[in-house]
Amino acid sequence: MSDAPAADQGKKPEPTDDLVATQHQIGSGRSKLNYTATTGRVVLREEVITEGKFAGHQPRAQIFHTSYVVEGADPATRPVTFAFNGGPGSSSVWLHLGLFGPRRVIMGDAGELAPPPYGLADNLETLLTVSDLVFIDPVTTGYSRTSEGHQADDFHGYGRDIESVAEFIRLWASRNGRWLSPKFLAGESYGTTRAAALAARLAENEGMYVNGLMLISSVLDLGSVHYSAGNDLPYALYLPTFTATAHYHGKVSGSLRERVAEAEEFAAGPLWYGLGRGNRLPVGERSDLIQRFAALTGLDPDYVDRSDLRVSLHAFCAELLRDRGQVVGRLDMRFAGWPIDHNGDHMDYDPSLAAITGPYSAALNGYVRTELGYSTDVAYNLLTPKVQPWSYKEFEGESVEVGTALARAMRANPHLRVHVSCGYYDGATPHFAAEHVFAHLKLPAEARERIEWAYYEAGHMMYVNEPIRLQQSADLAAFVSG
Repeated sequence: MSDAPAADQGKKPEPTDDLVATQHQIGSGRSKLNYTATTGRVVLREEVITEGKFAGHQPRAQIFHTSYVVEGADPATRPVTFAFNGGPGSSSVWLHLGLFGPRRVIMGDAGELAPPPYGLADNLETLLTVSDLVFIDPVTTGYSRTSEGHQADDFHGYGRDIESVAEFIRLWASRNGRWLSPKFLAGESYGTTRAAALAARLAENEGMYVNGLMLISSVLDLGSVHYSAGNDLPYALYLPTFTATAHYHGKVSGSLRERVAEAEEFAAGPLWYGLGRGNRLPVGERSDLIQRFAALTGLDPDYVDRSDLRVSLHAFCAELLRDRGQVVGRLDMRFAGWPIDHNGDHMDYDPSLAAITGPYSAALNGYVRTELGYSTDVAYNLLTPKVQPWSYKEFEGESVEVGTALARAMRANPHLRVHVSCGYYDGATPHFAAEHVFAHLKLPAEARERIEWAYYEAGHMMYVNEPIRLQQSADLAAFVSG
């Protein structure tokens, strides 16, 4: 017979943390690092107030993460980097096993992909050489889920996402004694949106100031990359990326950097003026713009004419290599594949996403079980549509942008530095759009000097290209050590 109160009988036990810690090493000689990897889910709780009285902390979500902490380092001087990807709906697997972590996936590159079942290798360029690492999977991504009684949709939006990730960072820093450590945030794609907002949120709500942001494939204003009626901005800001892509595929000749610079000048000047004139643009001027647009993108002038000088990303991807029977990738426009509909006016799938999904999924699912000792029957959501529709209710009637939050964080913290990584072949977050957004941040000259830029001949996940991975790893390590 149970001694538990009748009210508690039949009550399901509350979820608990299910963390697994393992010991590892990487490198040799003076470069050898001994580190502890901890992986699993941490329960996030929220205060419950009933009739004005505190009624305890209720579990609301279980956040999956993997941390790497070097043994014997002084936490007062040893940095820690919190890393995540974007989507929304993406797990942190890409930065984890592609760039930062001590192990990395072997998948090949555009035109020379490795066959399944793929593999893992030591990442001797891991950011762990200069910083401890914490990879975070937001709710519904990876193995992260909501607790019983909580709707997953509650976390599928800008505000709740920022709140839950900030709470996890606060909790991890508190439990691991790292409030006095130098702290960095690293985000990729929508993860840069999250990182910029987090920098302000952590400072203003938790009193936690971070030392630096690593914004990889940056997008701080969605209006700069989302095509919509009445918004001509993306049509101009994407043009230099189209030029780089056409150059890669042999449709534009000359020096890549020189042709991209030419496209930037054209996009910011004559093209932007022409788009703004609309049907007021004289026929002769319009004809000149069409010819120049075509020369910079490898597209047929008649196609540019029919598009009214407004060629969207998905249309460009379908059109550029139509004469070869191929479609260009979006995340990495170096990749090309075979379309489902050869007459389609938009790309019907992304060859670059198809190329990276299998290797990263196999690597993560094998790695956490065989090397990190974490087992679960829950499916790992690599990049899931289950978070859609993503809520931006905080921006109703306004552009979704976090440049304001970043500027606020940089004004409050005069030591906050920012690194921005851009890929010339990135069709998801074009470099010229990132430059445009940063050029409009309301910051004094002193603060702008704390922003550094790096450009790579690669795509959205620029580390897919091996020489670029080596360079980017060195650049980010220097930033953290700076």
